[in-house]
Amino acid sequence: MATQTDSNVDDKKHSDLSLEAPRSTPQAPATNLIRVDDSKALACYANFCRVTGTPEELIIDFGLNPQPMGVPTEPVVINQRLVTNFFTAKRMLHALQLTLQRHEATFGVIEVDVQKRVTPRLHG
Repeated sequence: MATQTDSNVDDKKHSDLSLEAPRSTPQAPATNLIRVDDSKALACYANFCRVTGTPEELIIDFGLNPQPMGVPTEPVVINQRLVTNFFTAKRMLHALQLTLQRHEATFGVIEVDVQKRVTPRLHG
C-alpha cells in the first residue's frame, strides 16, 4: 500500500503524482494524505497507444507493436483499454508532462522519431 500527499511525493523507487481531484474544503490542510492500495494492480508493457473518445469520455487503447520500425504488417493487438473522463485525462496529462520534464532534465531530451535515434552502421 502506498501513501501520497496532494503534492509530489518522491519514493526511492519512483515518484507518484496524484490524479485525484483537488478538494474544495477551505479548512483542509495542503498535506491531506491519499492512501493508495496498488496490491491488485496489473502491470503490462505497451509500445503502442491509440486515443479515441466520445464527447463525454476518452478511450485510450494500449498494445504491443511487434514491428515498431515502419508500418506494421500484422495488426497491433490491443490488450489494455483505459476509459476515463476528460477531467481526469487533463490531470493525467499534467502529471505525465511533469514526469517527462523531470526525466528529460535528468537524462536528456527524449527523441520520439525513431529514425533520428538510429545510428547508421559503418561497414568496413
